[in-house]
Amino acid sequence: MTFTRAKIVMAMTLAAGLGLTACSSNNDEKKQTTLTASAPATGEASTLSERNAQQRLVKTLEQHFKTAGIQAKITEVKTTEVPNLYWVSLEGMSAVYATSDGKYIFQGDVIRLGDKQLHNVGESLQAGTNKQIFASLKKQDLLIYKAKGETKHVIYVFTDVSCPYCHKLHEHMDELNSKGIEVRYIAWPRGEQFIPAMESVWCSQDRHAAFDQAIAGAELPAASCKTPVREHYQLGLNIGVNGTPAIYSADGVYLGGYLSPSELLKRLNN
Repeated sequence: MTFTRAKIVMAMTLAAGLGLTACSSNNDEKKQTTLTASAPATGEASTLSERNAQQRLVKTLEQHFKTAGIQAKITEVKTTEVPNLYWVSLEGMSAVYATSDGKYIFQGDVIRLGDKQLHNVGESLQAGTNKQIFASLKKQDLLIYKAKGETKHVIYVFTDVSCPYCHKLHEHMDELNSKGIEVRYIAWPRGEQFIPAMESVWCSQDRHAAFDQAIAGAELPAASCKTPVREHYQLGLNIGVNGTPAIYSADGVYLGGYLSPSELLKRLNN
């Protein structure tokens, strides 16, 4: 099969159109090393030979992208536990795997076999990036439902008022909060046509009441302020969100789509 330039670009710009996830014991790993495109790793983070290998990979990929007409900026390179396979973060796109010679890139899951539980090689690598992103978000840009009593867990949920499974999850908000779970909603409209409704929620003086109404099917007045909705949507694309709800722990670990309160708490405790 011959891949056209358009298909390569489509593969690199995420799986937003490949289907929705809703409306649809970690083993010890080898020490990871990281190289940012602007600041090469130093000291104990990597051996000199490894740093050189990563730098060569960045240069090779940049040249290949340029030759293919792919507009992609490399922001970070990490080693993986798989020999000669690297995790490459791209600005405005989800991460890709790349072979050490820079000739091949691909997206998807690389699974380690040998244990009773399957291990996703890229999960911890992406989680580290997600954790930094979530920590950088401004609370005033989120829709937060605080835990009742002691806060035992904080989760980040990409949500959309048009999504039935988001509605179903929201119906359990009191129970989630009672279990000590603080829910932080991030706006993620599943299509251009749903952006106005999400902007109306985020623009409302009482964002909680507006969200309750919108997710129940009510039509809200048009937004009249600047909102972070589109930025939230791009953020979701960057980390691989392709449907709602998409639930993450504060450590950046993807927990799943819709989960019952008991199942969600079980995953958080694990």
